[in-house]
Amino acid sequence: IQQHQDIHVVMGNEACDLDSTVSALALAYFLAQTSSAPKAAFVPVLNIPRADFALRTETTFLLRDRGIPASSLIFRDEIDLGGLHHAGLLSLTLVDHHVLPGADASLEEAVVEVVDHRPLERERGARCQVTVEPVGSCATLVTERILQGPPGVLDRTTAALLHGTILLDCINLSPAAGKVTPRDVACVSLLEERFPELPARDAVFGALQAAKFDVTGLSTEQMLRKDLKVLSNDEVVIAISGVFEDLEIFLLRPGLLQDMEAFCQGRGYAGLVAMTVSFNERHEPTRKIAVYSRQEPLRATLCRALEEATTPSLLLQPLPSPWPCVAAYAQGNAVAARKKVLPILRAAL
Repeated sequence: IQQHQDIHVVMGNEACDLDSTVSALALAYFLAQTSSAPKAAFVPVLNIPRADFALRTETTFLLRDRGIPASSLIFRDEIDLGGLHHAGLLSLTLVDHHVLPGADASLEEAVVEVVDHRPLERERGARCQVTVEPVGSCATLVTERILQGPPGVLDRTTAALLHGTILLDCINLSPAAGKVTPRDVACVSLLEERFPELPARDAVFGALQAAKFDVTGLSTEQMLRKDLKVLSNDEVVIAISGVFEDLEIFLLRPGLLQDMEAFCQGRGYAGLVAMTVSFNERHEPTRKIAVYSRQEPLRATLCRALEEATTPSLLLQPLPSPWPCVAAYAQGNAVAARKKVLPILRAAL
């Protein structure tokens, strides 16, 4: 700010999963190599506090494997986006999301580009470049962008990051998981063609999936924070946590109810939706949902929205729950991942 330097931040969503992280790193690197804006510094920002990074086990694994030290990354609590914007120095590219959370609403006018693979929930102004395409991984859109750019920009490290991310996001390109599209497959093949020394798909996916589902030693609070999204309206804030453990096992954790209460009270959440996922050996997902709130009307509203949803229908079946303030369901529509459920909950609020 003191030197009046323009900063172009590339930032993923606040769950800061592998797709958000790698999309931000790779696109910022590409823009820095190819941009015609000589004054701007291109900065990828991981949209979590640095203290939470250790919980992103698949991301720490892949970056470590590719020789990228955590000390070279910039986290959300290490850059003053509001101050930069106030000084008129901030341009913001959003990857893997396109709606800023309420706390960041003041940054809206700094957004110059969006690259996302979710359905568009709100229109953007004419000066914002929008790429929103229904692919399995946002990293696929970033890969396409880089491959269309000048030859030689894509290096082995970036290729390996993008390759691993698309494989993890698209469940090793397995059609049974319902996430992969022909464009994801094409990008993986192109990366392997350019860099034949990339490790085999099964090995990459197996290592990343094992790292992602490794919750040994995590407290309940850390499990709920590991893959967290937040929704709000004028009155309430609710948390939506991706949990990498079967719901029945999760509900039997010692002290779970007190831990969920403390998690919500400490962060000002009126409710919590835990979406669990596990996979069989054929890469087919099993999904279950728990809805927790001490406020019965809010819990009823969220449950009704999930039960009655039609776009998509989740095909929920009630499961026994150990507590009246927690509703539990098996999700018959196993291909409806969290990005399909978030708009349902947002509409309910």
